[in-house]
Amino acid sequence: MKKRGSMMALAVALLPLTASVTLAAEPAVKTDACFQCHETVKTLHAGGKHKSVNCTACHSGLQAHLEEQSPEKRPTTNLAWESCGACHPAQLESFLKTSYHRPARDEKSQTTNRAPNPLWDKLMAGHGFTKEHGLTRSHPWMVVDQFVVDRAFGGRFQPKNGWLYVNEPAGKKTFDYLVDTRPESNEHKAFMPQTAAAANPVCLQCKTQDQILDWAYMGDPGTGAKWSRASSVVELARTMQHGLNCFTCHDPHAAKPRVVRDGLIDALTRPEGDTLWHKDPQRTKFEVIDMGVRGFARKIAILEKYDSRLQCGQCHVEYNCNPGTDTKTGEKVTMADRRTNHFPYKDVFGLYEHYVNQINFLDFKHAETGGLLWKGQHPESESFYNSRHAQAGVQCVDCHSPKLKDMKTGKQFTSHHVVTPRVMIKDTCLKCHGDWSEEQAIYAIDSVKAYTKGKLRKAEYWLGELIDKILEAQKEGVAAEVVKQAQDQHLRAHILWEYWTAENSDGFHNPEMARDSLAKSMDEAQKGIKLLKEAMAPAQAAKK
Repeated sequence: MKKRGSMMALAVALLPLTASVTLAAEPAVKTDACFQCHETVKTLHAGGKHKSVNCTACHSGLQAHLEEQSPEKRPTTNLAWESCGACHPAQLESFLKTSYHRPARDEKSQTTNRAPNPLWDKLMAGHGFTKEHGLTRSHPWMVVDQFVVDRAFGGRFQPKNGWLYVNEPAGKKTFDYLVDTRPESNEHKAFMPQTAAAANPVCLQCKTQDQILDWAYMGDPGTGAKWSRASSVVELARTMQHGLNCFTCHDPHAAKPRVVRDGLIDALTRPEGDTLWHKDPQRTKFEVIDMGVRGFARKIAILEKYDSRLQCGQCHVEYNCNPGTDTKTGEKVTMADRRTNHFPYKDVFGLYEHYVNQINFLDFKHAETGGLLWKGQHPESESFYNSRHAQAGVQCVDCHSPKLKDMKTGKQFTSHHVVTPRVMIKDTCLKCHGDWSEEQAIYAIDSVKAYTKGKLRKAEYWLGELIDKILEAQKEGVAAEVVKQAQDQHLRAHILWEYWTAENSDGFHNPEMARDSLAKSMDEAQKGIKLLKEAMAPAQAAKK
C-alpha cells in the first residue's frame, strides 16, 4: 500500500491542476460544510491517506446540495471504476484486463473435468444451476455474465451484438453490452426454453455494489431504503452498471481496507462466535461503523490491516441468497426472512449442522426423490482458511493479485487482474517455490486438481446410486421413516460433494480437506444405499 499511497499523494499535490478536471466537473467545496452533517465521514477522512482529497473528487452536485440543504437535492456519488482509476491508473488498467485463458460461458459442470459429467443434471435435478453453470471470468464482467446466464433472468437480457460481445473491451457500462428484450415487463420468469428466472436482489450483491447507498443493512424490507431483499430483481438489475466496485474492498474516505457485504459483517458479529474467523487466534480485527444518514442502517467494517480472506470472502464464500424451506416446519422461507441473506462462514464439515439444526434452512427439493438439499455458492475463503498455504502466511492476493512493476512508471503496484496463478507463474508460485520451473509449477497444480476431480467423479457415482435406490424404495413401498433416513444420508453426502463443485479451485485451495470431504461423501452415500437394501430385502426375497 505504500506505493499506492505515494500515487495518491502525487495526485493530491496536483489536485488544483489536474484532479479537479479529471475527477469532477465542478469547483472544489469546503469540506467542513459537508462534515457538519457527515460526522462519521469526517472521522474516516481525517485519519486516512485521502484526507487532502476534496469531496468533489467522487461527488457531484455538492454546491446545490449545500445551498438548499434538501434531501431531494442529494449529490451524485460516482460509483464508476474511473473515479479511483484517475489516481490509480495501473490498478485500473490491470483490473480491466480480460482473462482469455478461459472461454466465456464455459459450462462448469462439464468442461472443468477431463471428461464430461453426465451426472450433474441428475444430482442437481430441480435447481436452476442445471440450466447453466458458467465458470468465473474477469471481475469487470461480473454483472454482464450474471445477467446473460441462462439460469438467472430467463433469457431476458441478451448481448446487443450477439457473441461478438466476448471480444469487446471491458470497462463499459452493463447496458452498453446488453439489451433488455422485455423492457415493457418487470415479470421475472423464463422467457426462453431451458432457462430459469432464479436471480434475486441478494444474489446480485456480490456482482456489484452500485446500490450501496440505497440498500439497508441485510437488505431488510420496510426500512425506507430504495432496494431490499424483497424488491423487484428486474428493476434492481436495470440500475446495475458496474462489476466489482473498487470501494467494495477499499474505503474511499479513510483509504483503508474494508468489508461492505452485510451478510459477512453479520456472521463475524454473531453472538455465537462460531465462524472460522472467531476460532482464529490471529484473526484480523475490525471496527463496524454505521454509515446511515438516510434514515436506515448501512454498515461497513474497517479492517485493521489488509486481509484478503475477509475482503475476497465477501463474495468468494458460501452464503445463502435465495428462498427455500424451513427444515423444522416444512414451510416456505421467503425473501422477507433474513435467512435469505446469510453467511455461515464455516468449512464443509460444519455446514450440515449449521443449516439443518441451527438455522433450519435448505435450498431446494430434489426433483426426483423429493428430499431437501443444499446448494452451495463459492466457498473459496473457507476452504483456504486453514490450508497449508494459509498456515504459511499466504494470502489470496499473493496468488491472484501479485505485486507487479508498472512498465510506464517503473513503480511497483498490486495487480488487480484477479486471475488464476497458473497464467502468471513467475509472479506467484515461483516467488516461494524458487527451485521449480514454470512447467513443474503447472504440473503440481494440475496434479492436485486431477486427483480431486477423480474423487468428485467417484462421489457422484455413489450419489447417483443412492438417488436410484431411494426411487426404488419409494416404488417398493418402503416405510416413510426409512426413506426419510435415506434422504438424510443423501443430504449429508450431497453437501460433502457439492461444496467442491461450487468451490472454484478443484480442491487446490485445500486438497487435504477436499479429499477427506469427498471420501466421507462416498461413505454417507453407501450408508444410505445399505439402509435401503436391508429395508427392501425381505420383500424382494418373498418375490423370489
